[in-house]
Amino acid sequence: MKYIDVILPLPLGNRFTYLVPDEWQDEARIGMRVVVPFGKKKMYTGIICLIHSNKPELYEVKEIICLLDPYPILRHPQLKFWEWISSYYQAYIGDVYQAAIPAGLKLESETRVRLNAQFEDEISLTEREHKVMDALKDGKIFNLSELSNATEINNIMPTIKLLIEKDLIEISEEITEKYRPKTESYIQLSEFAASEENLREIFDQLSRAKKQLDILMKYIELSKCLTKNTLIEVSRKELLEQSGCSDSVLRALIDKNILEVYQKEIGRLDTSHVKTEAKHPLNEFQQVALQEIYKEFASKNTVLLHGVTSSGKTEIYIHLIEQTLKEKKQVLYLVPEIALTTQLTSRLKRIFGNKLAVYHSRFSDAERVEIWNNLLLDNGYEIVIGARSAIFTPFRQLGLVIVDEEHETSYKQFDPAPRYHARNAAIVLASMHGAKTLLGSATPAIETYFNAKTDKYGYVELNQRYQELELPEVLVVDIKEAYRKKQMKGHFSPLLLEKIKTALDRYEQVILFQNRRGYAPYIECKACSYIPKCKNCDVSLTVHKYLNKLTCHYCGFTETIPQICPVCNTPNLENKGFGTEQIEQEIEELFPQAKVARIDLDTTRSKKSYEKIITDFESGKINILVGTQMVTKGLDFERVSLVGILNADNMLNFPDFRAHERAYQLMAQVSGRAGRKNKRGTVVLQTRNPEHPIIGQVIRNDYAAMYQTQCAERQLFHYPPYTRLIEITLRHRDFKIVEKAAQTLANEMRKFFGKRVLGPNIPPISRIQNLYIKNILLKVEISASSEYAKENLLEMINLLLAEAPFKSVRVSLDVDPY
Repeated sequence: MKYIDVILPLPLGNRFTYLVPDEWQDEARIGMRVVVPFGKKKMYTGIICLIHSNKPELYEVKEIICLLDPYPILRHPQLKFWEWISSYYQAYIGDVYQAAIPAGLKLESETRVRLNAQFEDEISLTEREHKVMDALKDGKIFNLSELSNATEINNIMPTIKLLIEKDLIEISEEITEKYRPKTESYIQLSEFAASEENLREIFDQLSRAKKQLDILMKYIELSKCLTKNTLIEVSRKELLEQSGCSDSVLRALIDKNILEVYQKEIGRLDTSHVKTEAKHPLNEFQQVALQEIYKEFASKNTVLLHGVTSSGKTEIYIHLIEQTLKEKKQVLYLVPEIALTTQLTSRLKRIFGNKLAVYHSRFSDAERVEIWNNLLLDNGYEIVIGARSAIFTPFRQLGLVIVDEEHETSYKQFDPAPRYHARNAAIVLASMHGAKTLLGSATPAIETYFNAKTDKYGYVELNQRYQELELPEVLVVDIKEAYRKKQMKGHFSPLLLEKIKTALDRYEQVILFQNRRGYAPYIECKACSYIPKCKNCDVSLTVHKYLNKLTCHYCGFTETIPQICPVCNTPNLENKGFGTEQIEQEIEELFPQAKVARIDLDTTRSKKSYEKIITDFESGKINILVGTQMVTKGLDFERVSLVGILNADNMLNFPDFRAHERAYQLMAQVSGRAGRKNKRGTVVLQTRNPEHPIIGQVIRNDYAAMYQTQCAERQLFHYPPYTRLIEITLRHRDFKIVEKAAQTLANEMRKFFGKRVLGPNIPPISRIQNLYIKNILLKVEISASSEYAKENLLEMINLLLAEAPFKSVRVSLDVDPY
């Protein structure tokens, strides 16, 4: 008997064993998808991870329902990589599967509801039950969400349960295919009309139907079907456009069995021919850096390229990619933000053409399935560029991994699990393929720089800007003093307004950076100090004036902005603080002639919206771009001469041990957008604390000083890079239960880990989606075994959750948080 172990897309600790029927005994292979029953009625798509002949002893084995593929959808070493992520980041393997595979490849059963044909009308029903029965009449079949929408009943499950008990309805599980190939209608001559003799008769018959004859002649002209050994496929759309006839005329020919329609799979990806061009030659400094990278790669698998902003790191990447492709190997190019793929894609496509695939979460499920299948079947893709999820794509033979802007926090996945860091995971993935990893940044993460300086990674420095441009001039404005003297206009100092006016007069562009979206962080009543808060979370609601809404950025709860304070009934509500939306409004009022746009999460929710804003800014259609940290991430705009940092203090005063490192990185990166191509740029930095050491380091572009200061502090207080952190988060609807659970777990942890345990403490936002939160932080020395620490920690958590009062407490681990 042949058995298979299967990974299911569920947060479960084990794989599950199934029996393979005789018909599939020879076909089942590791990495294939298989539909299996699970639980009482559900069916899921699992991934075969092991084939063996050992019957499980603890439960009765079930048969698989079917094999879905003629070949595995995973390649070596993807399963091994999943296992590593599961083990290192303490995530269930099912969660890794859920994150790794496009949703379109995961079939799962759906509950369908229908009337029981034998039900009797006499039974008394509640109003909710009547609504469900009315919706299901006339033999209609609904899934649960459709039935909920049709009846306008939010929590419909209790009603369904009661109707099942009364034997009035039936439910069943049906497998649904999420991915469907995209097809287009094409036209061809029918078998009857393909005969030359019959075609002559058809021409005679159509002599009085001029439009029908026209469309038939146009088809013959386009398809060249009367030319020997030549047939060009003609789509329905093309035929109607070229002939100028209506669809009803075409349908008449189809009804007469002269033409017929067939469906052709066309795919969703742009595969049109791209004219390629030669890569740009490197300058002297870039050439030296490239040779040093090759030299470092000879002895190290991972190299840090520490190049100042606008030093031309991308051109070096292009030369490395070309060399890797010559060796018949593939390249993974990671970027921190989807916005960055827009600019880079057009740049890389000009050189590598259709060898380039773009993969990120803004693509539809169907598009991601097609990219996955193209990589799996070796249909031409040799370079994959994408955000963090691109690390899961199936490579034939990976030769090079590039992690651009490697310091970015966007590489860290926070929720849901697995809470992996794409930079660190990419280094492991590369080592499994025997590939090299290049980390690039102007402001490396302190851990990365530490690894380079301690000889774990290779190190190459590029401190000369392209075309020997000077770094931008940084001008600091003390806005505390400017507010005192009443010189501020809105949130703009006189110096910043003067510089904006000068830039616009010269037809140059401006970037304004404020790292908070929305109109204002909150509103407050001047009379009674009332602040509207989220009903589900312990956080104030953010003002979105454009939508006239107060919104919670944690759970999505919204309500209309009140005109009168609901507590004291006075019209004294005022905005506190400011976000990108307010800056956009103020700058439009101050410079009405300028074209202003905003780039943040609210304006870039669709794939196309990113591209439009960036393309319009590149082409000069936008004069001033207001944005959050999206504008700091390696974008290259040649007309930008001025960058305004509107409030440096909210970055510096954030309660996080990385706050100063992050503030330096953000300010240095956004400053690097100024004066990119032809002249020295200017940065106006507004702050209430101009003497802050980090601001001095940004002005001097002194990364080394920032690194030394931060390392001294972190060594003293035992933070990375001198320790590894594991954050344990406990959540529950009852504050007393989560408090007691957290204290119990922390006490157990201290018995084993001692002073390495911090907490439990209450995070800045102590309740999200009606769940109270407590955090415990564990610090593990670099020299100690983190695997041993995780094993013991997991044992303590399992013992805690086995206790009756804490069974419903949710516990999650975040390895290398922040």
